[in-house]
Order: sequence, then structure tokens, then C-alpha cells
Amino acid sequence: MLTRTRFETRFARYQQRLYGFAVAMTGDRDRARDLLHDCVLRAASARERPVNEPAFRAWLFTIMRNLWIDQHRAAERQSRMLETLSDAMPVSLDSMAVESFAVRQAFELLSHDHREVLALVDISGFSYQETADLLGVPRGTVMSRTSRARQALAGLLADDSPKVVPLSRKTGQV
Repeated sequence: MLTRTRFETRFARYQQRLYGFAVAMTGDRDRARDLLHDCVLRAASARERPVNEPAFRAWLFTIMRNLWIDQHRAAERQSRMLETLSDAMPVSLDSMAVESFAVRQAFELLSHDHREVLALVDISGFSYQETADLLGVPRGTVMSRTSRARQALAGLLADDSPKVVPLSRKTGQV
């Protein structure tokens, strides 16, 4: 029989209320389960947790709320981007595949730092502060890297000359 960790025992006290909160925010039980799962992961991986129970409970609900806000903002950004793209030009599935390939190819040409910051901010939807915390750098560094990475990616995509991307990276390269 497996014994629960102290965190699991503490978290279990609030799991149903957190799930109810997630359902209220998302309006969808499946999305609420995903949000609860993300909340568990974020809370369980925290270096420090509040000691007293009222603070712990508030901390959990704050984590969930912040995750929901981040996900909602990312969905809005994606929706606006798709809307802008669809308004800009009619796109066929073939041209979408070509564009997707071109973006992936250009992304591979970016430096490791640029790929990393774009993957966290633009693809995974982390805030600048969360990304800074993850990478162990100041928030301003993340903001400037993100800006430079986006400019570099846009420059690569705007250039009409073809780029050669190696099929595989050599091990040990970053």
C-alpha cells in the first residue's frame, strides 16, 4: 500500500473545491480536469509552500487562477493570430503546410537561447516572469531575448532565399 506524501494529504483537502473552481472558470469539465492537473504539477514542483493551512489554500487557488489566466491569454493570442492570418490572405491547406514547414525550418536556424525563450513564451504560453524564473534570468532578459528572437524569426521568414537545415543535429551541440 502506498502512503501519501505530506503535500498529497494537504492537497487532497482542497481538490474538490479546486475542481469546482476550475469548472466555474472554464465552463467545461474536461478543461477543468486539465487545469486541476496543471495546478497539481505547478504546486507539487514548487520549491517552497506556505506552512499554515489558510495560506496554503489561498496559494493553491492563486496558482489555479494564474494558470487559467495564462491559458486564456494564450488562447486569445492564438485566436487573434489566426484571425489576422485568415484576414490577410486566403490560405489553402497546401500553403498552410508549406508555411508551417517554413516556420519550423526558420525556428531551427535560431540560436538555442532564442528557440528556448520562444518555446516557453510563444508556444507554451508562459509569462515573461514565469520564463525568467524557469531560466534563472531577469525578466528584462527574457523580454529582450523574446523580442530579438521574434525579429530574427521574422527576418528568416521574410528572406526569400532558401535555407538549408541539416536533417539531424550532432550530439553535444546546443
